[in-house]
Amino acid sequence: MGSSSSSYAPKTIYLDVDGKVQKVVFSRHCSPCDIKELLCSSSNIPRNTAIMMVNPEGALVSIDPTMPTNSQNSLYKVVPLSTGQLGEKEDMFQNVLSQVADQFSRAFRINELKTEVTNRLAMLEKRVELEGLKVVEIEKCKNDLKKLRDEMTSRGGGRVNCPCKYNFSDDGKKVTPRRDVPNYPKYTLSQETVEALKKPTFDVWHWEHNEMLSCLEYMYHDLGLVKEFNMNPITLKRWLLAIQENYRNNPFHNFRHCFCVSQMMYGMIHLCNLQEKLTLTDMGILMTAAVCHDLDHPGYNNTYQINARTELAVRYNDISPLENHHCAVAFQILSLPECNIFANVDPEAFKQIRQAIITLILATDMARHGEILDSFKHKVDNFDFTNEEHVTCLKMVLIKCCDISNEVRPTEVAEPWVDCLLEEYFMQSDREKSEGLPVAPFMDRDKVTKPTAQIGFIKFVLIPMFETVMKLFPQIEEIMVQPLRDSRDHYEELKQIDDAMTEGSSFMFRLRTDLKKVD
Repeated sequence: MGSSSSSYAPKTIYLDVDGKVQKVVFSRHCSPCDIKELLCSSSNIPRNTAIMMVNPEGALVSIDPTMPTNSQNSLYKVVPLSTGQLGEKEDMFQNVLSQVADQFSRAFRINELKTEVTNRLAMLEKRVELEGLKVVEIEKCKNDLKKLRDEMTSRGGGRVNCPCKYNFSDDGKKVTPRRDVPNYPKYTLSQETVEALKKPTFDVWHWEHNEMLSCLEYMYHDLGLVKEFNMNPITLKRWLLAIQENYRNNPFHNFRHCFCVSQMMYGMIHLCNLQEKLTLTDMGILMTAAVCHDLDHPGYNNTYQINARTELAVRYNDISPLENHHCAVAFQILSLPECNIFANVDPEAFKQIRQAIITLILATDMARHGEILDSFKHKVDNFDFTNEEHVTCLKMVLIKCCDISNEVRPTEVAEPWVDCLLEEYFMQSDREKSEGLPVAPFMDRDKVTKPTAQIGFIKFVLIPMFETVMKLFPQIEEIMVQPLRDSRDHYEELKQIDDAMTEGSSFMFRLRTDLKKVD
């Protein structure tokens, strides 16, 4: 071993940087990560780049405090690594995990161990976000940490604090937003897709969940919402992933429906030139309410919740129990620092944004349809975009339009949604029958058909609402209102065919009966 003074003396190496000699001095107690940052800085390489160092003969030189010194006549060179050469990053991560495991094995008091693991978890999460490590590394780290937490729980006999701040739903499902860096790949959207996203004709059936997440992420950037609210792009990704994971796999009220409503909102913003009439804050409220409007929907509507006296109905006193639940889940997710896209918004401004989003999500309760549409009808002829009450009413009608806008889309896109909705209706009516609860005729598989389900809804709900919006935005007639009229005609023709077939079957039955009587 060297003397005390020599062990603390700094170490000097010399680099070849673009043909020039660069002197680098560092403490012998620096970590390899610190030395790598110093080498990157000295070599004009971005600080988070993976690197290796070679001597004049091309041999690798270890990057750590024990590396051999050199002279100005034998210069080292720093070389950036390609993506496939990042094994050293994994070694660093494994080293950190090994240290955590080592600390765990030496611990004798469970409370100290909890604190240690929690601190190291926070440290690793911060490093992950700052250095942008690969997904496979993150997943490996997360799995190892989970093993540590599970072992700690089994030894301590207690429950480790969950990062999730809420745990409620009708079926007892745990809603658990993700803490790690989002693992959906980044898709580069073609110009064709970018233009199609702005139109109601967009085919929502051709996209996987990862692609839909990327499309939603693009919408927030394109509308200027990321810049307006000073969102951390990683937080936006994590928030969208948490949103997707908290939509259930219902036949209809699922994440694809969430994407449909959000894409239609994005399309209406462009079609109606709302950027010129509303503020960026209004755009953020409209898009975020659309994304969150059916979070954790259990697949059974408010009527069932109230009649079955579910936990949700009791909690919200039979007043829009599902919509209140969607709001609660939305803001529980936003309450997590790692998912709060509004973290950099002024607290007073956030309070107003929160209230506006709640107002819009609650407006999607169809029990309030007549009330909201009547209010808008009284304002539309003398609409004032500077009047806050008028604008709030417009935003409520816009989210209602988007929520039930499937029939605006081309028939090949819209019709599968009818099958999905009927499947969800039939699941509910079957459950209501088995539990002795009232069954709505339009949800009873023995009484409803696709034409009868759609004709009344299109004629008396969709067309009147969209035609009222058309008074304010005439440009929607061709691309939104006319498809609704065509859809009404399509289902009326189907109903005529069904009626004719039913009448024909009835006639044949009567004819057979009369022939038997003659015999």
